[in-house]
This record gives sequence, structure tokens and C-alpha cells, in this order.
Amino acid sequence: MASFIVEGGAPLSGVITPAGNKNEALPVLAATILATGPVTLRNVPHIGDIHSMIQLLQSLGAVVRSDGNGALVVDPRGIGDAEPDQSVSARIRASFLLAGPLLARRGHITLPRPGGDRIGRRRLDTHVLALEALGAQVEVSNAYQLRAPSGLRGAEIFLDEASVMATENTLMAAAAAKGTSVIYNAASEPHVRGLCHMLVSMGAKIEGIGSNVLTIHGSSELRPCEHRIMSDHIEIGSFIGLAAVTGGQIAITDVEPEASRMIRMVFRRLGVHTELQGTTLTVPANQELEIQSDLGGAIPQIDDAPWPGFPADLTSIAVVTATASKGMVIIHEKMFESRLFFVDGLVAMGARIVLCDPHRVVISGPASLYGCELSSPDIRAGMALLIAALKATGRSVIHNIRQIDRGYEKIDERLRKLGAKIDRVLV
Repeated sequence: MASFIVEGGAPLSGVITPAGNKNEALPVLAATILATGPVTLRNVPHIGDIHSMIQLLQSLGAVVRSDGNGALVVDPRGIGDAEPDQSVSARIRASFLLAGPLLARRGHITLPRPGGDRIGRRRLDTHVLALEALGAQVEVSNAYQLRAPSGLRGAEIFLDEASVMATENTLMAAAAAKGTSVIYNAASEPHVRGLCHMLVSMGAKIEGIGSNVLTIHGSSELRPCEHRIMSDHIEIGSFIGLAAVTGGQIAITDVEPEASRMIRMVFRRLGVHTELQGTTLTVPANQELEIQSDLGGAIPQIDDAPWPGFPADLTSIAVVTATASKGMVIIHEKMFESRLFFVDGLVAMGARIVLCDPHRVVISGPASLYGCELSSPDIRAGMALLIAALKATGRSVIHNIRQIDRGYEKIDERLRKLGAKIDRVLV
């Protein structure tokens, strides 16, 4: 098992480019199953979850290769009746994204209960109900067995929650179903829009992209296409927190201004000033970080929400940023009841945090952090602990870094270019 050895206390400065959006790349890879020929994908991040999805496609019979210019080419024509590799499927939650396109392509799939971050219960009911509305039959035991013996047909579907993955699964299934489907209460995150644009490039007709009502006119044939994955706004938010906490100046290139609007607003409430010029976002050095009180001097609250609200995946980064800011703030994680448990690691480093309940923490800053031995419980908490270690005085050891590698491409190499003292070691 690999670990990071980190010597903290030095400002990080320089220029960094975010990788491709993980949460767009995963459904886009799944959607290649629907194409009649090879699909070329650009700006695919080289991270653990993407490697797992590629393995799943290969286990189905797809051919996946590099085009020699950094793009990934997926040829799905060899997909037959083989089921996806069950051990790999159980490793990542995104394996369930295969359900919609495989049901549309061949009418059956068996998937184990998916893996992924252990941040609380992550229900699949919304996926199942939507696919059933399109004509699927679902049996649940130790695995999910999905069948569509008569094919999929368009339907009106009201999602019982604005689930990103359920919206994506329904989109892919509806794009290849017979007739027209309407998805109400659809998620509208940037990565959902990215999947919509790819499906349109393949010949699908989708109305309402970017809204919470999507109309999909199914097509019996979806053609090959080329698609570029947008920059990862979660990485961008992570790098804003990194610059603020360590005190250096970092310029982040290839930023989508619209996708970063709420992120910048929330970090501003934590006292972090950012400057956006074109597609480059700069976090100036040596800021006087001070949490902005609500009107009347009330303690502010930051909470996550579906788009266009603050992304849940940046809650952990907001927590560690607040430890470096002057003042007090409540951070309310509404979606997942285990995501905030990682704050025990920050408390061990010297942070002043009260875990009120599984969903809320109160943070009083700034706090002096000291090196510690830690373990990464999930992707985003792992990155937050890494940021804390880079701020802390002394040496930190972070174990279970495969969790960080699942979501952040070659993060140690990229941080070293900013001046970080970080080594990857086998222990």
C-alpha cells in the first residue's frame, strides 16, 4: 500500500491545470456502449475510477486504446452478452452507470452492489424506478439483475430526487429507447450537461439541456463522435482551498467561469479572494483570511445543495479552508451522513472543530496545525487531509492514498511543481 510523506509549512505557488471532469468522464465512457462505432474522448483524467471503468468496458468486449495524441478511443462493436467484471463493478459506484446503456443495447445486465466512497447511504432506488418506467424489470438480491425483454420505451419520469447518476442513467437509456421520454426533476450539474452534449453529437435529440426538465427523443442508432470532457470544477475548488490554506499564489487555468461561480462565492464567505480573467482563476498570496459574518454579526452557515448550489464534493475542502480562516462558521453537509467523520484527523492536527452531529460541524479559526499520521477515508476527505498536511508544521504521513488517486490525477507530481514537499512511498 502506498502512502504520502508530507513536510508542511511552505506556501505553494505556480500554475496548475485541472484534469478532465471525473464525474463527466465516467458516464461519457458508459455512453460509448450506445455507439455504432469508435468514439474519441479528449481530456479524460488518468485516475483510479476511470481505469476501473475502462476495465469494465473491456470485460464487456469493447476495445479501448489511446490515439497517440492523448485521446481515448472506445470501440464498442465487440460488446456481446458477457457481463461486466463483477469484482471491478463492486469497486466503484459508477459501475451502475452501465445499467442504462446496456439495457438499451442488449436488454440485460447483472451488477453487484456498487462500491465507491463510504460517506453514508447512497440509494439506487431512483435509478431503478426510472429504468422500470422505461420498461426494465429489476430483481434485487446480493446483485442487481436488470432485464428489458421487450426493449425500452419512452415514458414520462419524475425522479424522486435530483440524483446526478440516476439522471445520467435515464438519459442514456432514453436516448436509445423507442419514442419520447421526459425526465422531470432532472439533475443539471455541468457534468450532466456534458453527457447531454455528447449524446447530441451521437445523434440524440435532447431538449432542455441545463434545466431540470429534459425531453429525449429516442433513436434506434447512435453514431460515433468526438467529445472533449470539461475541466473538473471540483479540482478547481480543491486548488482554491490549497492556495488559501498554504498562503501561496496559484493560477488555475482552463476554468469554466459558469461552473465556478458558486464555488468562488462560498470561498469568498470563508475569506478567500479570487480573480478571474478569461479562463484563468488566480488565488493571490498571503491573504488575510476572515470568515464573513451574516448580517447583524450572526455566525454564517455553509451548506451543500444540488446545482447550482455548492457541490457536496467540496464540503471537505471548505472545512479545511475554514480552519485557516479567522472567525467561526457552521458547515452543514446535507446529503451524506458519514462525510464529515474525517474531521477527527483535523482535530488530531490541532484544528478547533466541534462535530455537532453526522451532518454539521462548527469550526473556529485560525488554528495552528501540526504534522500527524492520518488515513484517507474517501477521495475528497483525502484531499482535504493532504491540504492540511501541506499547511501543518512538521511531517505528516497519509495512508490509504489510493482513495485520493481515485479522483485526483498524479496529485503528488503536480503539487511538487508548486513547491510541495511530498513523496509517495510503499509501506
